[in-house]
This record gives sequence, structure tokens and C-alpha cells, in this order.
Amino acid sequence: MHKKIQAILFAALLVLGSITGCGVKDNSAPVASDEEVSEDGALPSGDVSLRVWGAEEDAELVNSIISSFMSKYQGQANFKITFEPHSEANCKDDVLSDVLNAPDVFTFADDQLMALVASGVLKKVSNDSEISSRNLGAASDAASVNGTLYAYPLTADNGYFLFYNQKYLSEEDVQTMDGLLAAASKCGKQVFMEMTSGWYMYSFFGNTDMEIGLNDDGISTFCNWNAKYTNIKGVDVAEAMLKIGTNPAFSTTSNDGFVAGAADGTFVAGVSGIWDENGIKEAWGDDYAAVKLPTYTVAGQQLQMSSYAGYKLVGVNSYSPNAAWAAVFADWMTNEENQTLRFTMRGQGPSNTNAAGSGDIAQSKALKALQQQAEFSSLQRVGGTYWDAATTFGTAMAEGNPSGKSLQALLNEMVTGITGEETTGDPEGAEVVEEAAEEVVDEATEETSEEAVEEMTEEAAEEVVDEATEDATEESTTTDADASASN
Repeated sequence: MHKKIQAILFAALLVLGSITGCGVKDNSAPVASDEEVSEDGALPSGDVSLRVWGAEEDAELVNSIISSFMSKYQGQANFKITFEPHSEANCKDDVLSDVLNAPDVFTFADDQLMALVASGVLKKVSNDSEISSRNLGAASDAASVNGTLYAYPLTADNGYFLFYNQKYLSEEDVQTMDGLLAAASKCGKQVFMEMTSGWYMYSFFGNTDMEIGLNDDGISTFCNWNAKYTNIKGVDVAEAMLKIGTNPAFSTTSNDGFVAGAADGTFVAGVSGIWDENGIKEAWGDDYAAVKLPTYTVAGQQLQMSSYAGYKLVGVNSYSPNAAWAAVFADWMTNEENQTLRFTMRGQGPSNTNAAGSGDIAQSKALKALQQQAEFSSLQRVGGTYWDAATTFGTAMAEGNPSGKSLQALLNEMVTGITGEETTGDPEGAEVVEEAAEEVVDEATEETSEEAVEEMTEEAAEEVVDEATEDATEESTTTDADASASN
């Protein structure tokens, strides 16, 4: 995942067009910036109105944070701060569709960062060293582009790992997928994982030497998961997935979800995230445990399963008329105290290092498992074409390949769907070499054919001459005989 993920140029061009369509003539000059702060560092007084976007489920939490902020800075300005519930998943699109009417502060997923930076909506965080130093390195990296911090890290918990029931499974069982499935089968139970989701399916490909990521345009995706030339080939992974997906002790679907299946005794282990921790605690009680993902057998070896890791960030709209105060609020919203409050009220894991290492948070089995898995995690950087193509392939593996197509053909279809380019899994340039070889063969065949035609033509001509000579000789013989007879 080392290439093509910091693509500023594309997004600048893309978003510039959309912003121009909204009537913004100069996106290099936001309405408010450092000019709001006086030379002595004092923030502007007077009326300060801020709009804050966040998930609907966070309403009580954010309103509590707003109250504490207004109490903290009481008397420095006349604040009017309002919370507006809004989808974090659609934040980028809605902000960029009308930046001048977008909120002053907003929460969003880290994979939306680059477009927001390229548009000019997000500017460099002024106290970046302070913010970075108080957060996990990976969270700060997720909030940065080319080493520059553009947003405030908020959470570090959007990843997945393995929950398991210690009543049925030992620590040794859960180290490998083979051991996990064997132990579950022995007790008549199942292991749950959404193999049909591209989010989770990445775990099988992510730790191989095959690659996926964003191209320089920032929209399209490069992917070689159908490779025939890597150490672990695409077909190797497909075979491993097919074997796991068709194991009777494995389940990729659940009518009521993983937690419900854990509660009714169907599942004794499952791949999920911290959002299910409370439900699993209730289902399994003291037998509840969590650990990094297991290894799985692929190409005759044990390979650690990978995962996507995601972070929530807080952005400050540089077009805000109160951008300086908006930055202060974003700083407040993401400090140690309020990230701890977020864990208490919403169960979301903090990115703040002090918060993550203290109190109930430090005792969270799920967060510990997530930290174990972090070594094998990557930021999600894929385009929109990835999801449907990955789901189709994952579903085929989970259902035992009902189409009967070769695994290479299915891989080729998936990668073509992801990249938008026809691919066979051969190394780059192989098609050119093959075409050149075909041309050589065709030319040789053509030359051989021409020579054969010439030889055939010569032979035919000789046959005609021979036949003509033979006929002439026969006619001459007959004439002489007739002449002798008449005499």
C-alpha cells in the first residue's frame, strides 16, 4: 500500500470544478483564517456562531461538549453553537457540494481527508505539533497528507479483530483459522465473519505481496489481486477463501447479526469491532475474550490475516467566518477529557494516548485486541468501484463458487471491476510480449505460406508441361501410326 495514496493534484482539479459551479471564484482565499487572531494571539470577541456536524447518535455527547466549551470560554465571546446531526459517511460530498453553507466543524472518516484538503476546505492545523504529540502516531498519520496535519484525530477504533468464547475455545485454538474452525466444529458451533464484505475480505489479501490502493487521480483504484507472478498468487488466496467459506463451521451470514448469534449459542467466535463489545459481554459474560485475527493457510503456509483500520477525524472549515474559534472548538472536542467522555457515553476508542491508557479504557479487551491487530492493519484507500466487485467475489467464495468458473476467471472479473481495465493477472508487459510473439508466428506462417504457394505453383506448372508434353507425344505417335497404315 505504499504508492499512489497522497493524490492532491487530481482532487484539486476535481473539486475546483465543483466549487466553481457553486459560485466560488477564488478558493485560494478562504473567508477567514489567521487574520481573525490579533497580533498578541487574542481571539476575536463579539458574536461567534458555530455549526457542528456529527453522527445522530452523538447528539447528547456533542451537546455536552458544547456546554463545557461555552463554560470554559465564557465571557470571551457571545457564543451560539448548534449541533446538527449528519451522516459522517456522506460528509465530504455534502461539504464540497456547497462549502460556503457547510458547517464550521464536522466529523468525518479518514478516507475523505484528501479531497477535503485539495479543495481548500481543510487547512494546516496551526498547533499541529501539540495535536500530533497527544495522539497515537497512526491516528495522526491518518489525519495528515504528505506529513502535514490537516485535521484533529478523534477516534482510533474503526477496525476489526476476533471475539471468542473462552468456554469453548482456548488461546491456542484461536491462533489459526484451521484450529479455530476445528474447535468450533468439535462442539457443534460456528465462527462468524462477513467474507462477503470488501471491508472484511481485505484480510485475506492485505498481508500478501499483492497490492491495492488509489491511483494518482485519487478516484480510480489499482489492484493486482489476480496476480500470477507474486509469491502468493491470487488463485492461492481464492483457494484458501473457498476452503474456509465452505467449511460447515464457518458462517458469513446471520439473520440477526453476530451478537444475536453469539447470544443464542450459534457462534463461539466472530470477526467484528469494538461496536459489538458491550453486546458480546452480555452474551458471554466472564467467558468473553478478544484477540488479533488468526493466521490462515494459504499456499502451504500460515499467513497473518490483515485488516483495514479507520479513524474518525474532526475538520474545521477554512471558509468559516469564525474559523479561528472553530479551530479552538475542534481542539476542545478532541482533547483527553472529551475523548474519555466519548468512550464512556458512546463506547468509541480514543486516539488520545493518555485517554487510551487509563481507567476503563485501558481495561477494554476489544481495544487491546485492536492494538494487537494494528501491526497488521492498513488505512482504507480504495475507490467506489471496489465494493461491489469485492462483494461479488467474496460471495462466490462463501457459496462454494456456484458459477463453476475457474478461480482465475473470477479473480480477473473482480480486478477488472475494481480497476476498470481488462486484466489476466499476468505481469505488466506480458501482453505486449505475447502479441509480439504472435506477430512473429503470423509473419513466419505467412512467409512459409508464400513459399509453399510458389512451390505449389511451380509443381503445378511442371505437371501441366509434363501433361502437355505427354499428350503431344501420344498425338505424334498416333499420327505416325495412322500414316504408316495408309501407306
